[in-house]
Amino acid sequence: MSSTAAELVRLLTVRGQTLAVAESLTGGLVAAEITTVPGASKVFRGSVTAYATELKHDLLDVDATLLAQRGAVDPQVAAQMAAGVRKALGADWGLATTGVAGPEPQDGRPVGTVFVAVDGPFGPGSGSAAGGKVEALRLNGDRAEIRRESVRSVLALLLRELASEQTGNERTQDTEQNGGF
Repeated sequence: MSSTAAELVRLLTVRGQTLAVAESLTGGLVAAEITTVPGASKVFRGSVTAYATELKHDLLDVDATLLAQRGAVDPQVAAQMAAGVRKALGADWGLATTGVAGPEPQDGRPVGTVFVAVDGPFGPGSGSAAGGKVEALRLNGDRAEIRRESVRSVLALLLRELASEQTGNERTQDTEQNGGF
């Protein structure tokens, strides 16, 4: 269990929010990492491992034309996967991973090209485009290392979003609890 996964479960529990995950290259590793945390069942709705390209459309409502034109390894595909799993599983937050773990390039993208995305209840001024955020990664290493780093990166992306989305009231309560005013 990672400390990032534990912190995500803690923050989501405190907020009363839920999470769903859509995975491609990570093949279920993100869901596995989250569910190693005791109490994850309070916040984790479930996951969709859409490894085959057509499942991204069929299960996650990723635009078929986008998939046909750009392939599955694309930032817009990642964003649509996160939004799609959030909607399909009725969660407050959706995470997604898509990319090339190797050993061969895919969709004209080299090994190590990864896109991770988060979709959620972003507040005004969050800088989010169309409700979600995507991070492009260029990872080195073998297949296992690329997949592990993709898991770490998508969890870190959500953790940053949760930290930046704290309301003023939550910040005030935290300050008061820590002896400030």
